Amino acid sequence: MAIYDIEDMDYLTQESYTRLRKAPVQSQRERDTMKQIHVDRRFYDSQGEEWLASDFGKLEDVKSEGEGNVVVAVFFTLKEGADEEELAKWYREEHVGLLQKVPGWRRTRRFVTSYLDLQEGKTKEYLALHEYAPENGLGGEEFQKATGTEWFKKIIKDVVADKRRRVYGLYYTFGPAPRDLEALASPDTFAIEGTDGKTRTWPKSEGAGANGGYPVVESYITTPDGVELPYRLEGSSDPNAPILVCVNSILVDLGIWDDFIPAFLQATKGKYRVLRYNTRGRNALPDSANKQATVDMLANDVITLMDAVRAKTAAVVGVSLGGATALNVALNYPDRVTAFVACDTNSLAPPGNSKAWGERIDMAEKEGAKSTSTSDPIVGSDLAEATVRRWFVKESYEDAELEKKIARVKEMVATNSLPGFKDSVKALYEYDFRSKMKEFKGKGAFLVGAGDGVLPKTMKEMAEGLGSGVELKVVDGAGHLPMVERPAEVAKFLAGVVEG
Repeated sequence: MAIYDIEDMDYLTQESYTRLRKAPVQSQRERDTMKQIHVDRRFYDSQGEEWLASDFGKLEDVKSEGEGNVVVAVFFTLKEGADEEELAKWYREEHVGLLQKVPGWRRTRRFVTSYLDLQEGKTKEYLALHEYAPENGLGGEEFQKATGTEWFKKIIKDVVADKRRRVYGLYYTFGPAPRDLEALASPDTFAIEGTDGKTRTWPKSEGAGANGGYPVVESYITTPDGVELPYRLEGSSDPNAPILVCVNSILVDLGIWDDFIPAFLQATKGKYRVLRYNTRGRNALPDSANKQATVDMLANDVITLMDAVRAKTAAVVGVSLGGATALNVALNYPDRVTAFVACDTNSLAPPGNSKAWGERIDMAEKEGAKSTSTSDPIVGSDLAEATVRRWFVKESYEDAELEKKIARVKEMVATNSLPGFKDSVKALYEYDFRSKMKEFKGKGAFLVGAGDGVLPKTMKEMAEGLGSGVELKVVDGAGHLPMVERPAEVAKFLAGVVEG
């Protein structure tokens, strides 16, 4: 049984829902699958009656992820002429009160066949959903009392025409983003692309890219202000495996972690799931979006992404603006972050940041580059060349393999949306974490490329100023993006931090 709770049945008559059940949104794969199975789909309206245990928590809440649940579904049809209020009265005045004494009881709700089904001539049916903890007293003494009273027997004899009862254990809680790597570990699965081209999956046997053959899900989430954030989830197929979230620097995409992730998974023996995403500003922001980007907004994006894949906690690593984001997530949401590593970043916006970035925006605008596919404004090669020259140490340009990677990063910068860059760079103009850092009591560390200008000195002060002080890792032979130039060394350090 799959249960979907919605606020209003009228949603099911609107185009946003009906389009899901026809081409081009409905895939041929779905149509072929549905031909092979029978779905008994029923709609019920709430009767406005709900009873909750004092410690009840909704399974939809991310904090409930991983908890078990038992649902007892009881279906009634009534005898012709029977008083349906007698059924309701029995629930209110006796039955639910007795069920609440059954060990493990959590919630009871009552429903009746929806007007949508009644319009199609279906028989009116009453449904009660009773929820219990996995360890419960179903069938025990208190339950026998609840189902053995004289009033219960009278309801069954005089009011009810037919009664069905089913007991279900929780298998999976859906979320707003696909995350099921476990299914992709099966040898029977194969690569799939969604009809919108935005969601793809690869099974464990194939993988995608240099990921060591781990299953992969690529999709996207939508933030509360309407920004699409594409993400990639890969690694362990265990749905309870810990998660590492990787946060990009400005002007690049999630590809900067390509070499780091296989090294990290190897260093942690495949224990982790790794979640990376294109940060706000990689693409142009919609009109609905808040265009005044802040470090708090970027931290909220990480939490929104974690919620979407139902991750109660995660380790977080970020670089540059992503490093500031990782640090800020740990400071603002200490109960959600098991450990963080901030790379090549600052604890406060340096004086003159807005001026420096303003000059870079002017450079991009002067070039006037356009996307070859959409004709939208992009950052262009002038700023891209100037940027990567600052980001990578000169020795890396003398290494043939690293030179290819630098060229790829340069292409990321050049193709970044110019409006998206102008909006997201505002987060770098003004922030200061220093006072919050003093009170930090969680697990964290810092990492910096030895060739990244003044940042090794700056980040040494950051490490000393976080709580009672934490480790600073300086990576020789690396500049602003150590995970590109020295991925194995960065992965080994990260593994040590998150594993304790």
